[in-house]
Amino acid sequence: MTDFTIFYTDDDEDDLCIFADAVESIPQNINLQTYSGSQNFLNALSDSSVVPSVIFLDLNMPGKNGFDVLEELRKSDDKKDIPVVIYSTSSEPGNIERCLNLGANCFITKPVLMSDIIKAIEHAMQIDWSKFIPNRSNFVFKY
Repeated sequence: MTDFTIFYTDDDEDDLCIFADAVESIPQNINLQTYSGSQNFLNALSDSSVVPSVIFLDLNMPGKNGFDVLEELRKSDDKKDIPVVIYSTSSEPGNIERCLNLGANCFITKPVLMSDIIKAIEHAMQIDWSKFIPNRSNFVFKY
């Protein structure tokens, strides 16, 4: 399989480490770049020559939250088409609806079990994002 690049931003260092451990256990060549907080992520995305295959984005972060970052990405000419997976502890229907309306591609409530984290990552890797059209029936991934 060709290289797959994931950018993941979260303000929780433990979540970043757990996600990285999950990626390490997937037997495919994945380039994972993690960022602590939204501003670090946005700076890195602007400065990077690497375009991620998918972005995993936490919602609840200080400063610019995930909603703000998602809006900024969707307004950007060169970043608006990058698939964004909301990866949040929230499963609140209002947050899910808002993410769908703001242009996120998928919503995953952060799993507790490592096996479910791996399933969530593999799910995002298997989607042909160029053809995937999110709607209310396929937007939320159930692991």
